[in-house]
Amino acid sequence: MEIGERLKEAREEQNLSLESLQETTKIQKRYLEAIEQGNFKILPGTFYARAFIKEYAAAVGLDPNELLEEYKADVPQPEEERTPQYSHIQRSRKDNNPAKSTAVFSFIPTVIVVLLVIGIVFVVWFFLQGSASEESNEPAQPQDDNEVTYNSDEDSQENAGAEDDGSSAGSDSESEETNEGNADAKSEKEQPELTVEEEGTGNSPESTLNLKNAGDDVTATVEAEGDSWLEVENDNGESLFSGMVSTDNSPVEVDLSSTDRVWFSVGNAPALDITIDGAALEYPVNPDEEVFQKIWVNINHAGE
Repeated sequence: MEIGERLKEAREEQNLSLESLQETTKIQKRYLEAIEQGNFKILPGTFYARAFIKEYAAAVGLDPNELLEEYKADVPQPEEERTPQYSHIQRSRKDNNPAKSTAVFSFIPTVIVVLLVIGIVFVVWFFLQGSASEESNEPAQPQDDNEVTYNSDEDSQENAGAEDDGSSAGSDSESEETNEGNADAKSEKEQPELTVEEEGTGNSPESTLNLKNAGDDVTATVEAEGDSWLEVENDNGESLFSGMVSTDNSPVEVDLSSTDRVWFSVGNAPALDITIDGAALEYPVNPDEEVFQKIWVNINHAGE
């Protein structure tokens, strides 16, 4: 008995149709039929044969590792050293992430504004000090007592007005600086961020991530360093993208604005870098150990 017949027999024993198995494994029906018929050439590549067979076996109650060991002569072997090569490239891309330098440069406009405010305050203070010195050096004119008293009161009012102007200028400058600081802080808080809610385990790990502070228009950008099969669906099982992603058609953009929960099925995780609304997706399970990744992403918009 061939491996495809063994899997089909296990499926029929559990009264599972190919349609229900497709819903469980997220593997297209035509690929499931090809596995049962032993026609591995129809799969996206020999690399995916083992991953799809493991997924099929787990869904029908068979031990994937024992099954692959028993029929290892019948299952196409993936190309060696392919995964380590992609992992190395992926780590290099992360090490060269320009986000760190961008964070440093984002503070430059704030520093410039603060220096300008300090300069304006200093010029106003210097002007007021010069005016006060000129008034104190003017020679006194002989006047009667009433006029002297009147001029003294007038000088006091002028000096008080000048001090009020200086205080007002300082307060306005401090207010502008505070408003700009609050705007910068608000901008930083509203940056999209991906966090792990649940890390998948077992032979067929399924993980869940949360995207916080997403905008109204959410887009997933997929960049490839090699060939990988990718399936993207919304919460209702409707396909948003299905096919191969490679260096020839990379980057691929997928519109996620119409859903609050999205499913990613990645056939060769080390070969793909995924960002959602600008936030980098870090695979919850080590892609060197599990190249076939299944991930749910909950999308939370800013203010929710």
